[in-house]
Amino acid sequence: MTDELEQLYQSTYTAVVRFLYRKVWDAERAEDLAQEVFVRALAHRPDKPRAWVFAVAANLARDEARSAMRRKRHLTLLKGDPISQPTVAPSADDTVEHDEQVASVQEALNTLTPRDREILLLWDAGLSYPEIAAQTGLAVGAVGTTLARARRRLVDAHDRQHAQTRNHAAHS
Repeated sequence: MTDELEQLYQSTYTAVVRFLYRKVWDAERAEDLAQEVFVRALAHRPDKPRAWVFAVAANLARDEARSAMRRKRHLTLLKGDPISQPTVAPSADDTVEHDEQVASVQEALNTLTPRDREILLLWDAGLSYPEIAAQTGLAVGAVGTTLARARRRLVDAHDRQHAQTRNHAAHS
């Protein structure tokens, strides 16, 4: 691997895995897809490697989802985000709470439009506004506004879920 690509790998691998995980919700598959992204980067040697890596990651995740639907497989949410796993085994209560939080965020993300979800995941992966603009086709000046609206929609969706859960619990 050239020094530039090695540095890219070192600086972005974790962000690419996290980005892919939040698209496919399978830690092992996210790692496999991330490896594929960097193998392709090595073969193609792109001019703007960081933006290219996330574009390829998004395309691979999209292809993965299409393939899964064709085979009628259901993607499953694993017990935790592999990037933020604690080094000490959590208690059963902590695990249940974490699983509920991850499922709640996934459910809220799934209510968003594909563009809102994409921009949030790219931002969460650490891409800059110009990189997000290049990836999504938005003008650089529109990224901040679009991101703010997407965040607000995510919070609103999450709040609605909690309100529904509380209402359901109160009537049970």
